[in-house]
Amino acid sequence: MDIDSWLHSIGLDRYAQIFRENAVDLSVVPYLTDEDLEKLGVLLGHRRKFLRAAAELGAVDKSASPVALTATAPPRKHDAAERRQLTIMFCDLVGSTALSTRLDPEDLREVIGAYQSCCADIITGAKGFVARYMGDGVLAYFGYPPGART
Repeated sequence: MDIDSWLHSIGLDRYAQIFRENAVDLSVVPYLTDEDLEKLGVLLGHRRKFLRAAAELGAVDKSASPVALTATAPPRKHDAAERRQLTIMFCDLVGSTALSTRLDPEDLREVIGAYQSCCADIITGAKGFVARYMGDGVLAYFGYPPGART
């Protein structure tokens, strides 16, 4: 599947030309942030729809990107309040801006992908949950989803 077909399948084919002009293909999709999409001129509602579909794309194609490592919480049988301790962590690759001036975009994508994959392995090994990949960073939760204890 190419970017045009994928955008059409999620009802955002109006952005296909913009994505082609900016060399955005399906291998780049999991790394796009809300800020990236805003710079491309994608409307707010469409950004939310795009990001949700990008996460689903990563979950379907496990080899596509580190987004595939995220998981969803199992559905709850009843909606009852529950008090729990939640730890939130954000890891950022230091010096990535300077690195981006020295590397080709493809090489930088590999470096960031390897960094995020390594972070995900460590986080999941410590019973954490990778909530989101944001640019060159990783947002993780500990004590989430339900049933996960730290």
